[in-house]
Amino acid sequence: MNSNPSQPQGIDPVALITGTSSGFGLLTAITLARRGYRVIATMRDLGRSKELVQQAEQAGVRERIHLLALDVTDEASIASAIQESLELAGRMDVLVNNAGFAVGGFVEEVSMEEWRRQLETNFFGLVAVTKAVLPQMRVQRSGLIINVSSVSGLSGFPGYGPYAASKFAVEGFSESLRQEMLSFGVRVVLVEPGSFRTPIWDKGITGMHRSEGSPYHTRLEEVLRYSRRASETAPDPQEVADLIGRITALRAPKLRYPVGRGSRVLMIGKVLLPWKVLEGIISRSLRAMK
Repeated sequence: MNSNPSQPQGIDPVALITGTSSGFGLLTAITLARRGYRVIATMRDLGRSKELVQQAEQAGVRERIHLLALDVTDEASIASAIQESLELAGRMDVLVNNAGFAVGGFVEEVSMEEWRRQLETNFFGLVAVTKAVLPQMRVQRSGLIINVSSVSGLSGFPGYGPYAASKFAVEGFSESLRQEMLSFGVRVVLVEPGSFRTPIWDKGITGMHRSEGSPYHTRLEEVLRYSRRASETAPDPQEVADLIGRITALRAPKLRYPVGRGSRVLMIGKVLLPWKVLEGIISRSLRAMK
C-alpha cells in the first residue's frame, strides 16, 4: 500500500496508467490493483482490453480496475479521461506514463512523418497527460509520476534513432519536472527498462523501415539479429511491474531506476567510459550476432 503520508486514511489510493492493453501497462495495472489501488487503466482502443480483463479476473482484482479510453495524442481525449477519472475517484495519487511504441530504421530511411509520429506518442503525449494531471496533484500537495523511459533513453543504438530520441526527451523532461514539483510534494521518477518480453520490440523489429537496395543493409541486418536474440532471451516484464509497485510504496524515491539485463552496466559505462570505447563495445556486440 502507498506509504504517502498525505494519503487520507481509509481511502484507497488512485493510480492512472496509460497504455494498459499489453506489456508493462497491463501488468502494472494488475500489480497496483493487488496492492490496494483503485486503478484507472487507459488505452487508445478499449476493444483491446480483453487480455487485461481476463488477467484481472484471474487475479481477483477486476473490481478494482476501471477501464477508460485515452489517446495520448488527442488533447480532447486526454481532457475527457482525466475529468472522468477525477469525477470517479476524486483524487489522483499515481500517474504511470507507459503508452508508447518503437519506430525502427536508420535515420536516412525513416520518413519525417514517422519521426513525428514517434515523438507525438512517446514524448508529447506523455507531456500532455502529465500536464492534465498536475493541477490535481499540486492542489493535493501530493502525488507520484512514474515515466516509463528505456535503456534507449540512456544510450542511443543504431537502427532505433527515433525511439532513442523520444526517450532521451522523456529523460530531460522528467529531470526538469522533478525539480519543479518538489516543493508541491509531487515526486517524479524514471523507470528505465532494458529488453523485456513485450510486444513493443516485436512490432519494432517487424516494422523496421528500410529501402530497396539500402546502403545500410548489412548494418541493419546486424541490428535485426541482435534485436531478435535480445527479445528471445529477454526476462519477464513482470519484473518492471513489480518495481513500479515497490516505488509507489517509497516516501522518497530516487529519480532513476534502471531495470533489466545490462541497464545498470550501460548507465555506469556511459559515465565512466570514453564514448569511443562504448561505441566499440556496441559495434562488437552487433557483429557477434552473425
